Amino acid sequence: MTGGLAVKSFEELMALKERIGREEATDEIKIMVGMATCGISAGAKPVMKALMAFVEEQGLKQVKVKQTGCIGICRLEPMFEIFEPGGERTTYVDMTPEKAVEVLEAHLLHHHVIEKYTIGAYD
Repeated sequence: MTGGLAVKSFEELMALKERIGREEATDEIKIMVGMATCGISAGAKPVMKALMAFVEEQGLKQVKVKQTGCIGICRLEPMFEIFEPGGERTTYVDMTPEKAVEVLEAHLLHHHVIEKYTIGAYD
């Protein structure tokens, strides 16, 4: 079942995938905050509040802050991912509310990734 619809064939699945892709093809930037138990216990709620406040204060209508479940690396929580139009994704880890605001200012306003806060810096 997908969204209440029964997919009965591979062709129906591919048509559904194409339709969803068209629906999601926007200029919207999504910020997904890991809010599973691990994220919440590490401090994700204040990070999410800081992200939402920054987006509102800056009037960034194309940016949506949403919560998601576990992103997958609990020891690096709190973390969030920025999904940009075109499919580019950046994962920021070990966040605090202050770091989160610093990241959004650099990433969204100045188009600069702060590498030292990305998951790549911890690999």
